[in-house]
This record gives sequence, C-alpha cells and structure tokens, in this order.
Amino acid sequence: MRIHPYPEQKKSPGFKAIISSLRHRNFRLFWTGQCISLVGTWMQNMAQSWLVLELTGSPFLLGLVGALQFLPLLLFALFTGAVVDRLPKRPLLLFAQGMSMLIALVLGLLTLFNVVQYWHVAVLAFLLGTMHSLDMPARQAFIIELVGRDDLMNAIALNSSVFNGARIIGPAVAGLVISTVGIAACFLANAASFLFVLGGLLLIQVQEDKAVREGHKKLWEDVREGLAYILSNPTVFTVLAMVGSMSTLAINFNVLVPVFAREVLHREAQGFGFLMSATGLGAFMGALTLAYLSNRGPRVKLLLAAASGFCLCELLLALVRYYPLALLLLCLAGFAVSTFSASANATVQMNVPDYLRGRVMSIYSLVFIGLVPLGNFFSGTVAHFWGAPAGFALGGGLALLFLLFLSRRLLRHQHSPVP
Repeated sequence: MRIHPYPEQKKSPGFKAIISSLRHRNFRLFWTGQCISLVGTWMQNMAQSWLVLELTGSPFLLGLVGALQFLPLLLFALFTGAVVDRLPKRPLLLFAQGMSMLIALVLGLLTLFNVVQYWHVAVLAFLLGTMHSLDMPARQAFIIELVGRDDLMNAIALNSSVFNGARIIGPAVAGLVISTVGIAACFLANAASFLFVLGGLLLIQVQEDKAVREGHKKLWEDVREGLAYILSNPTVFTVLAMVGSMSTLAINFNVLVPVFAREVLHREAQGFGFLMSATGLGAFMGALTLAYLSNRGPRVKLLLAAASGFCLCELLLALVRYYPLALLLLCLAGFAVSTFSASANATVQMNVPDYLRGRVMSIYSLVFIGLVPLGNFFSGTVAHFWGAPAGFALGGGLALLFLLFLSRRLLRHQHSPVP
C-alpha cells in the first residue's frame, strides 16, 4: 500500500495552505471547540498533579495516578476501536466528552468543598482514561468525515497545533488560577470548556451511516480483523512499530526534563517551566509547518527526517550543560516530535479503509499514548541509576537504531499497490 499522492491538489503556498481544512464548516465547529477545551484539559492535568502532591506529598502516588489514567488505553483500546467502527462517531464523541465534563465537574466540586481524598482522584483518573480510550479513536476516525480525504493531513496537523498550543497556554493559565483562585477553579473551568465541544458536535451536520457494519461479527472477531489488516499492510504496520518504539524509548520529556533541569542545569521550578515551554513552542511550530506542507500529502522522507532529528536532539541533550543551548535543543526536539507524530498519523489514516479506521486508530492511540507508562518507567529507571543525560543518550540511541531498521522496510513498501 502506498501513501496517497494528492495529485489533484495544487494549492498556492501561504496562509491559506496552513488553514485549508478550515474551509469546511463542520471542521471549523469541531476545531474551535477543541481550541477552548484543550486549554481546559491542560489546566486540569497540571491542577490534578498539584492536588495529588498537596494531598499526599508522594511522587510515587502522583505517578500512580498518571499510570491509572493511561491504563484504560492498554486494557480497552482494542475493543473501543471495534465499537467506533460499529457505531456513528458523533454520538460516541458526545457521550465521551459529556462524561469527561462530568468527571471534571465532580473533581472540581469535591475540591471546592474540601472533601477530596486521594482515592477520589485515583478513581476519577481511571474513569477519565476510560473515556479517553473511546474518545481518541472516535475523534481520529471522525476527522475524515468532516474534511474528506484531500484535506485530511491538513486537519490532522491543525489538530496537532491546537493540542500543542494548549500545551503552552494551559499550564501557564493553571498556575495563575491556582495561585489566585485555587485548584478547584481549574477543574471547574475545564468542565465548562467542554460545553464548547459539545455545542460544536451538536451543530455539526454529517451523514451518519444508520447501517454501520450491519452483519457484524462478534466483537473479538472485529478486533482480530483489525489486527490482521495491520499485520498484512507493511506501511501501516511499520509506521505503528516506529511510533511505538519512539513513544517507549524517546518521547520522555515529562520524566527526564525535570531531573535534567534540577540535577544537571541546576535550575529551579521557573527554569524547568521554561524548558517545557520551549518543547511546547517547538511542537506548535512543527504542527504549523506540517499544516503548510500538507497540500503535498504525507511523505515518508519527512516522517523519517523528523524522527531522526528528534533522536539526534536527544543524543545532543546528553552532552549539554549550557542552559540556553538546552532550551534550543528542546525546542527543536518538540518541533521534530510534533512533525513526526502528525506525519505518522496522516500516513496511517491515508492507508486505511474507512470501515477499519476506528480499529486501526485505536491501535495508533495505544502505541502512541498507551505505551507512555512503560516509556516513563524505562526513562525513570535509567535516570535514577545513571542520571538524566544517560536517559537521553540511551533512549535516543536505541530509538535511532529501531528507526534505521524500520526505515528500510518502510521505504521498500511505500510504493506497493493500494488494494
């Protein structure tokens, strides 16, 4: 299977090329809601971590909450993908987003009335992760219904830009809100932000297939069909393997950067914040750059260049002891990983038939997000025994070796015929 070449598109370069998918009314509604809601999501992420530390003072229990939030992806992703392929996407998204809003509201009220306990946060984190395991494949599979195949890559890139833009703004807003109003306000603000997503989804007009997958087999047979397709498709399998190896070995900013900032660069919380902001800024710029280039369609060489550049940045970070240079390298690393992940997403989606899209994208979510706890454990263990520079060097080096091995397979199969 080859990557869709976009032969019919001849968009002129410039700002219009960056926002081409926004010409679709449905996608504008969806994207605008995401712009607001994702800021609230990042506010809740920061506030939840701060709340756990206030309640327990334990980094281990903080890590446990994070693991509980990712665990449902590992447990349920295979099955939620099959559910997404069986049912219309919009009602599934309305349910998942509505339940996520309710979870944020409950956590906010518990915190506001000073009755929140650690087990409340842990249970709600697991429930939120369960909603994410449904929301992620449904959202990914829904995009093509909003923009069509020609603007799919641009829409993916713009979604990535929103995510990374919120990653810069949300924590900064959360810090200000926590210091002036309190932690509960972050959760309540996030709950309110979901109203914009839900409103957009209700206004979207799509042709929902009433007979989606009418003679369905058993759920497990649907899952097996999706896995069999991935194994039989060299392009999809190789890209997913590449994403999984990068996610496990190299995409480890949240574990290594705080240790790097404190023990190597000798910076306090503010210095650490600037390092993470540099990563987010680079990721945002990477997503916008990919949106600009999206009229050319997904390109294997760009995907491989971005992955290689990211690994190289990690290897160089292992040698850095100069703070401004660390800022620059983390900005470049964010640029590279954003370009890589959005390119991988688009490459997979352009090579998947619609009736399998939910199942395949659930596996994408699994290898990209669900493997994060395993990667955090790997990076944390290396940093504990040998320091953050060793974590960067070992993770980046191993990821580069996997990349070299997989890139040969990907280049060999990219021009095989589409079934």
